[in-house]
Amino acid sequence: MSRPAAAQGTPGPPGRPRQWRGPLRELERWEWRRADAGDPAAALQSFLGEHGLPGEHGLPGEHRAEKRSGPGSTAVVLLAGADGCAALGGLPLGAGTPVPAVPDIVAVAVRRGDPPAPRRRGTVVAADVALPPDAWRTTWSDTEHAAAVEQVRGAIERGEVYQANVVGHRSAPHAAEPLAVAGAVAGLPGARYAGVLAGAGWAVGSASPEQLLAVRGRRITTVPVKGTRPVRPGALEELRASPKERAEHVMIVDLERNDLSRVATTGSVDVERLYEVTEWSGLWHAGSRVAARLREDVGVIDVLRALLPGGSVTGAPKRAACALLGALEPVGRGPAMGAFGMLWPGGADLGLTIRTVAADADRVHLWAGGGVTWGSDPDEEVAEAHAKAGPLVRRLAGG
Repeated sequence: MSRPAAAQGTPGPPGRPRQWRGPLRELERWEWRRADAGDPAAALQSFLGEHGLPGEHGLPGEHRAEKRSGPGSTAVVLLAGADGCAALGGLPLGAGTPVPAVPDIVAVAVRRGDPPAPRRRGTVVAADVALPPDAWRTTWSDTEHAAAVEQVRGAIERGEVYQANVVGHRSAPHAAEPLAVAGAVAGLPGARYAGVLAGAGWAVGSASPEQLLAVRGRRITTVPVKGTRPVRPGALEELRASPKERAEHVMIVDLERNDLSRVATTGSVDVERLYEVTEWSGLWHAGSRVAARLREDVGVIDVLRALLPGGSVTGAPKRAACALLGALEPVGRGPAMGAFGMLWPGGADLGLTIRTVAADADRVHLWAGGGVTWGSDPDEEVAEAHAKAGPLVRRLAGG
């Protein structure tokens, strides 16, 4: 029996083109956890093929299978957490997730159509979520976080990495429905990749401003975000002029150029916009748009293998940064620092799951951090992580 991809009245998945907005009916889902055997990329490719979205050769919509309801009628919602992205990209996995109820990869085949009306009895809406800020507990102390920053600086000094994105975790008890918790966060204004996905006993809500990848035909873009300041007098000018923030940003832009070159036609990779500053929920963010034209033999799985996990939440070189962070961070990143969006016939659009929470039956989890370079100040890095978590904490407090 088909199920709704999201309950009526809550946000659906992010990254939907105009023709896929509105109610979606779930047809089938496939889930993967790091303890499962086999190659998740091959299993995901098979799932996409079963729903007319081949992942090996050709982009979605090219040479697709004809379904009984007609070509182009099915799309796939994809949520891949940090471990799922690392597995798809063939990179080292991190520590174990603090929210094991959420699979490391979820793919949901959906079709346009009205979902069944949700049960009224026991329904909890976002307004019922009210978590006091002092309910949150961090996995590591500020002192331990700062020490991890110093360890990354030591690795940079030894020439092991140029940059690594250190991420901290916090959680709080809740008494609401997981879907209500996730929906509250997804309702933050200004989030380009706002969305929710739920399963048995869990829900993930994203208010991400960052594009991981978007494909239209054979054009692909990625918009890494690196460089943050709270909105306050003088902060915008400070961010634009900061040598440390610019160095951090340009390293990741170069990393994304390299990732795209693995699947792009020769000479097509281009930085279309560099270090543009935008606002999200009281924070200034610097972002750049890197674009390319995909080779004719490249498909969705090839793109995922090349770009996952996102450079802005790992570091450079990516493999060395992932190995370093996996040893430093005390708990895994769960569905955060991953990918969330939609694949459909003719395109794909995935946001990077920063500013994202995961709720299980009794706790809500969130992650925040920042890129560490040789010029990083440990106390400032800790303060930046708190600033990034702040809008989500206030939202879940009812603010």
